[in-house]
Amino acid sequence: MQLVNGESDLISVSLFNDTYRTIGQTYEGIFRDKGSKFMAYAYQFEEESQLKEIIAELKLLHPKARHHCYAYRLTPDRSVFRINDDGEPSGTAGRPILNVLLSSDLTNVLVVVVRYFGGTLLGVPGLINAYKSATQIALEEAEILEKTQDDVYEVQFPYLQMNDIMRIIKEENATILEQEFDNDCLIRIAIRKMQVNAIVSRLEKVEQIKLRYLKTV
Repeated sequence: MQLVNGESDLISVSLFNDTYRTIGQTYEGIFRDKGSKFMAYAYQFEEESQLKEIIAELKLLHPKARHHCYAYRLTPDRSVFRINDDGEPSGTAGRPILNVLLSSDLTNVLVVVVRYFGGTLLGVPGLINAYKSATQIALEEAEILEKTQDDVYEVQFPYLQMNDIMRIIKEENATILEQEFDNDCLIRIAIRKMQVNAIVSRLEKVEQIKLRYLKTV
């Protein structure tokens, strides 16, 4: 067995939790205070490149709104986040939105809160409560999905090894994402993080294959 680039990505399963929580679609929530209206939109969100389009759509939908504040959290390991107060006093909008995502243990989620100003200033505590409450209301409506972190591997092998490879994939419940069968075969599989050690160890024992880690999803 040849391991390309030397990356086996083996992990200690005893200390690692390979699940994460997210939402499945878009949800909305509205909070009102002293004439101001805070409209929260919670999105399933997996790529930062989506942000510009979503904000643009909301600005078209709410052209008279004064603020379009947001926070998001990304990646299964919850390591990527960003906040934006969009003109509100620092720390009164994006941070409260993010704090709800943190307390709910959600990732791959973007929440944008659109504010229509009602003419009365709410003060820092009032703004923090409003952005937090609007976000909570939207997420209370959301269906929470628990997903697993999966590593994607590319497996190349001679056709004669097909039965051995497919048996391992079936017995270990790996997911085939793509396959090309010829004299030289290629399969891309998704392996749950908690199963990486077991499956990679079995594949290593098959002769004349190349195994390459691609990414984590």
